Amino acid sequence: MSTSSDHFHPDDYKAEVTRKENVVEVNVPNSFSGQKRVDKYLTRFYPDASRTKIQRSIRKGHIAVNGEEVQKSYLIEPGDRILFRLIRKPPMEAEPEDLPLDVVYEDEDLLVVNKQPGMVVHPAPGHRSGTLVHAVLHHVDGGTVSADDSKEAGRDEDVGLSMVNALPESPDHPVVRPGIVHRLDKGTSGLLVVAKRDRAHTALADQFKAHTVDRHYRAILWGHLDPPNGRIEGAIGRDPHHRQRMAVVSEENGKWAVTHYQTIERLENTSVVDFWLETGRTHQIRVHSQYRNHPILGDPKYGGQSIRYGTQSTERRARFDQIFEILPHPALHAYRLGFTHPRTGKQLNFEVDPPSHWEEVLELIRSGVGEG
Repeated sequence: MSTSSDHFHPDDYKAEVTRKENVVEVNVPNSFSGQKRVDKYLTRFYPDASRTKIQRSIRKGHIAVNGEEVQKSYLIEPGDRILFRLIRKPPMEAEPEDLPLDVVYEDEDLLVVNKQPGMVVHPAPGHRSGTLVHAVLHHVDGGTVSADDSKEAGRDEDVGLSMVNALPESPDHPVVRPGIVHRLDKGTSGLLVVAKRDRAHTALADQFKAHTVDRHYRAILWGHLDPPNGRIEGAIGRDPHHRQRMAVVSEENGKWAVTHYQTIERLENTSVVDFWLETGRTHQIRVHSQYRNHPILGDPKYGGQSIRYGTQSTERRARFDQIFEILPHPALHAYRLGFTHPRTGKQLNFEVDPPSHWEEVLELIRSGVGEG
């Protein structure tokens, strides 16, 4: 419930204000009515910043009133001189980093890489370094790309990667993704095409949009899909109960998705399954598998790190703990990628095996570890 101190008269803001980047100096007018908290008062001068962010800056000591440090509860008085610096995170950027990179194919227009599980594709909040983009920029001897760059600032020749859709779409979506035509989840391994030139990026994006790109994935699932070969349909949208997950939802609340599958190997309580996509939605294979009650083995977000089929004995749980240590991410691998080269028109097809630890996990399962 609001108090009287939450309400401001327009004259309260007829202050003398000086700005320099994220620093504001405010000379409170003598006509100020008083009894306003400093954190609430300052929100008027930072319309894009939350009060929480302003309070955090105050706690860090980035405020002085009449030359003295104050707390957020300080009540503004007529004639006060406020000097305040809002803490801002450094801009999201991608700079070259010398990281391991498995390049399967490369020419002057594009690269095809075999992404390792655990590597994030592009910089975003929470992942400011160590991404695939950082590694590729180093590989092509490219330049740094910052979220603060203007749309006209970067050219593909200067950066070394395509700048199509490379910069943030909006301030609340501060991702930086030079060269990225499509994504794989952090835990998913496998083939990814990266565009070096804008012209290549645009043509490749058109192929993805037209669903003419051949993308096949292999996964280890809990249980057995019935029938063993078929399709899974269902709109995918944000899970209303877990906002960091996706789910099969009504068509009004999601985007229609179709996943085709074929069982390759049937084990006692797990199976190896190939998937190919008719659509490309966020977490599509992971969500559709979980929707059919057969989540991907090792998937922490969609129930794959719980024993879903077979006995629940202490011994068996201990055996699967061993498997999850070897496989701390979803057992999902993009093993096949095919597309038309955007410049030559030649059909390119690539295949790579799953990571070596997959075979170790499958051998444990085939030998009965975790199945009995």
